[in-house]
Amino acid sequence: MTMTADVARIFEDARLMHNAALTLMNTGDIRDAAEKAWCATKRAADGMITARTGEEPTTSTGTSRGLRSLRTSSPETDDIQQQYFSRQATLHGACFYYGLCDPIEEIIQLIRETEDFIKEAERLTDA
Repeated sequence: MTMTADVARIFEDARLMHNAALTLMNTGDIRDAAEKAWCATKRAADGMITARTGEEPTTSTGTSRGLRSLRTSSPETDDIQQQYFSRQATLHGACFYYGLCDPIEEIIQLIRETEDFIKEAERLTDA
């Protein structure tokens, strides 16, 4: 499999997770929707890192390291790194793990805006 195919596969996975998040959100399962949106966020970040470094992170720690490394060499990734860690804390940590999903409007907005995060990560693969 070529690097381009790997990156495309990762971004497709991100889109599938985002669609799952939207489906769960629409059924009222905000907590699990938040986790799927987090998964989509992580996979999109993985896609960007893979495209830029040639190595796919296998863990969240690897993704975090990859983002920090890119930020040093590629300042244009600063905003997406900040979004990544904010989403990790809000969607994954607070809402999914601890059930702290209030205000719910904020969580719903983050779930919906995951599509924008994916698009920005894809855009940054070519930067």
